[in-house]
Formats: sequence, C-alpha cells, structure tokens
Amino acid sequence: MKTPDSSYPHVVIVGAGFGGLRAARALANAPVRVTLIDRRNYHLFQPLLYQVASAGLSPEDIAYPLRSIFRHQHNLNFVMAEVQKIDLENSRVLTTRGGAIPYDYLILAAGSVTNTFGMPNLNRYAFGLKDLDDALAIRSHVLNQFELATQTADPAQRQAMLTFVVVGGGPTGVECAGALAELIRLVLRKDYPDLDLRQARVVLLEATDRLVSNLPPDLGQAAQRALAQKGVEVWLKAQVQDYDGQRVYLKDGRILPAQTLIWAAGVQAAELAQTLPLALGSQKRVHVLPTLQAPGYPHVFIIGDAAYLEDEHGQPLPMMAPVAMQQGEHAAHNILHALRGEPLQPFRYRNLGSMATIGRNQAVATLFGLHLTGFIAWVIWLFVHLMQLVGFRNRLVVFINWAWEYFRFERAARLIYPMPQAHSAPGTTITPPDEKAPAAVIATTYNLN
Repeated sequence: MKTPDSSYPHVVIVGAGFGGLRAARALANAPVRVTLIDRRNYHLFQPLLYQVASAGLSPEDIAYPLRSIFRHQHNLNFVMAEVQKIDLENSRVLTTRGGAIPYDYLILAAGSVTNTFGMPNLNRYAFGLKDLDDALAIRSHVLNQFELATQTADPAQRQAMLTFVVVGGGPTGVECAGALAELIRLVLRKDYPDLDLRQARVVLLEATDRLVSNLPPDLGQAAQRALAQKGVEVWLKAQVQDYDGQRVYLKDGRILPAQTLIWAAGVQAAELAQTLPLALGSQKRVHVLPTLQAPGYPHVFIIGDAAYLEDEHGQPLPMMAPVAMQQGEHAAHNILHALRGEPLQPFRYRNLGSMATIGRNQAVATLFGLHLTGFIAWVIWLFVHLMQLVGFRNRLVVFINWAWEYFRFERAARLIYPMPQAHSAPGTTITPPDEKAPAAVIATTYNLN
C-alpha cells in the first residue's frame, strides 16, 4: 500500500466482508482515495466456517490478511478499528481508535449478526456461527463433550452430552449438521472406541415444513434424505421456544435433552446499520434506493446484509455472499458514475444459482435452471468454494485437507482450545450427584482479535 493522492475524492468502505472486498477491488484503478475499515485484519470466507467448527479446517485456511490482499492497490489504506458511529450529517465515520474519518462517499458493508428472536437464553447458552471464535468454540466444545462422556457413568447425562442440536434448516444448518454427523461417524468413533456412539445424536430442527427453502422443494427433499442417510435426525415444524443449556424446549411441548445447541436459524443486520436514522425493513436491514443509495444521503451506499432491497417479484434479496459481492461492485461503479456526472444505475441481482453440501459425496444445487444432487453437485460445490477462497496458499491447503479427509476419513484439526466463558455451554462439567450442575465453563480465555 502507498499513500494515495490526497486531491482525489475519499471513499470510505466499512466492512471487509464479501461486499466490502469487491467494492475495494472495483475501485483499484479509479481516481479516488479508498479507506477500508474493519475491526479485524483479515477477510473471512464465512461459507466454510462450519468446517472449522467440525474440525475439517483450521482458521488460517479460510482467512486471509487484508494488508496482503491489498498490498499492490496503491490507492487504498486499511484501518483496523471498530466503527462506533456514522455521522451522516457531517459525512464522517467515528472509530474506536479516536478521531473521525471524513468521507466524500461511503460504502457501508457492515454485514450481519445472529438473530435469536428475543430469546435471551440463546445468547447465554447457544453457539452462533458467524466468526472464527464461534467456530473454534463449537469445535472445542464438541470434542470436549466426548472427553467428558468417557468419564461419566450416568447414561442419561452421557446421552445429553452426546446430543448435538442444530437449529435452522437453511444452507448453514444443513451443512453444519451433516459435517458434525460425519465427524462422529467417520472419525470420532475411532478416537473413542470405548464409547457407545449409538448414543450420539445430531438433531436438525427446522421451524417450517422443509429444508433449504431458498432452493426448489425437490432439492429440499433430497437434502433431507441425504442427511437421514448420514444419521441426522431432521425435525420439521419444530420451533424452539427456549433453551437452558440442558434441554431444548419446543413450542409444541416437546423437550429435547441436549448440552449443545448451535443456532443457525437467522441473522439480522449489524447493529451499526440499525443505529442509522433510516427506515428499516425485515431483519432490521436498511431500506435503500434501487441504486443502493441511502434515502436522503446520495453519497452513502449500503450493501450486502445491511441493505434491504426487493427484487422484481417484490421479494427481499437474500442475505447471501453472491448478493453482497454483486452489490459491492455495483456501488463502486455507481460512485464512478457520480464522479463523471453520469446517471446512477439501479441494481439488478443476477441469480446464478444456490447450493448446499451435506457432507461426503452429497450436495444439492440449482445452477442455470438445472437441479443437481449427489456426487455431481458435491464436486461443483467443492470447485466453486475452492475458487472463491482468497489466496493460492489457502486454496492449496484447503484442497489438500479435503483430499486427506476424503481418502483417509480423518479430520486434521481435532484440537481442543480453552474456551472463554462467553462461549461455554452449561453442562460441560461433571458434578457429583448431590450437587446441582452449574453452567459449565473452562476458565481460560483466548482472543483472536
């Protein structure tokens, strides 16, 4: 990185996810100064987070340093900081590092956070899956449950320890449930020969009547069959009412004893987007104009999960990486149109298809109108995700890990990291019969920031 020409208009991009990354790259050769702000120094490939959580990949395999990505982009400066506030009236961004960063144009790509729909116990006891610390916490917790299960003689407690509940039948939930089932069936059964792993359960809860609702119904049914073949119990029309760390309470009255709950049932726009003095749509996303501009603030563009925009059928665009990437490029191009005095163009999402993998040799996909299942869909999923990773090293390492796992039936990253209290689920300690089991923690902390 070099210091860009100070006479150029200043474009500030908040967020280095898929949308922010594409916007920054699209401005690489433009007559602008770009400042990219993110609270972490890496770009994270979120679609593969579940593989870190299920011990298939390591964190560095799916993250890449931002300064390396933009090393040769001379008009860009990276600032590692948390954005506290966006002052729309005075065109500046306030960060935790002190001072304000003024802008001529702003691209807000703040992303999303887990939505627990007002259930406070989920924030306390459940695991989300939005960042590396979440994935590492899940991985350590799952492996720790098996270690603890070898040390308890109480069959009911052991059963609860080895019951892993995933909530949400979208792509994230389906992929996570399938990966956990394969981790148990193909790998951990060899690591724990003294445990009766017939007690181990992976349960996928979905509040509606089908899985992967973003795909056609026949592909949802195919995903359900594939999960069943891998030993995942799929409960449809199963809406979670509460979770106390020991039991999952469903709205229909059913109670499922489980010491692990992974919440993949919903997201909402990041809090930064919600604090703007702008109208919000579903999932607390900011209503934007077709040009992706914020109403009343023509120099502000909001993209990705933070933006609410409907398609030609009146349906909100999904909170998915392809939408964010296309919007990032479109916002950058509209800024260039504005600088040249040209009319801005409305955004049109080009839906090239969607896919989800259900583990080894199994995936579902819709591409260019074709419905694909099984091995062919799985190979396409592997190729698409491999090519979307940033950096040759990451692609090579992930390919080697996938090949090793495929041929050796192994997961390379089965290490238990100490978990901070905020990510520990209750019930992970063994207590004498005459004591109440408290919320369990492993009292050492780690910090990836």
